[in-house]
Order: sequence, then C-alpha cells, then structure tokens
Amino acid sequence: MERTLSIIKPDGVEKNVIGEVISRFEKQGLRIAALKMVKLTKKDAEGFYIVHKERPFYGSLTDFMSRGPVVLMVLEGENAIARNREIMGATNPAQAAEGTIRKDFASSIEENTVHGSDSPESAAFEIGYFFNAFELCG
Repeated sequence: MERTLSIIKPDGVEKNVIGEVISRFEKQGLRIAALKMVKLTKKDAEGFYIVHKERPFYGSLTDFMSRGPVVLMVLEGENAIARNREIMGATNPAQAAEGTIRKDFASSIEENTVHGSDSPESAAFEIGYFFNAFELCG
C-alpha cells in the first residue's frame, strides 16, 4: 500500500470541479486517507515548493498557489504515486492524454488544476508538510 499527496489547486477549486476530481481518483481504485481545504499563505506555498526555489517559475507558482483555497488529499492504494500521476495527465495540459484531469480542466502549464507527488521521497515530505499522524486514516 502506497500513499501520495494530491492537491486540487486554486484553479480547480474556482472551476468547482472538486467532486469530479475526487471521483476520478476513487473510480480508479485510489482511496482517500485524509482530506481538507485550506488557503495557503505565500510563505506556506514557498515552503512546499522549496525544491523549485531556483527555477524561474517559483514566484509565479507560489503566487498562484496562495491566491485561493486548495484541497489537500492523501491518496492510498497499490502504486498510488504512479496511478495518481496517470490520472492527472502530463503537466502541460496540451500534452496530456484524453480523459485525464489536466486535459479536461487545466488551462495552462502552471494553472493545471492538480498536483501529485512524483516519488516516494517527495510523497513523504509533502504528506508530512500538510498532515499530522492523527489526520491520516486507514
């Protein structure tokens, strides 16, 4: 059993597709082990995306992630990280496969509706960044 962090980003919340996104994960066999909605501060977003600090998009990404509420989830299941990333689709929605979340809902490479951990190491950091042990069920 593997766990991964999934975030419905501000554009997904604004488009009112929270239920649809969660439904897609559940229909593909992923189970929600934790769930909450929060409004990140700029500092929260900077800490979460610290691995991208030297990248040119860091400022605009952290501005975007702190502009409105996000939905934070811990998903679990067999190969949860890879399955989550497959359901989300490519980072650039123009390159995402038909039927993926990003193809269906994202408007740009930055406002791409969802985030998912890309490795067991990042999943461990990301889950711990937003959830404590008492919030994880299952």
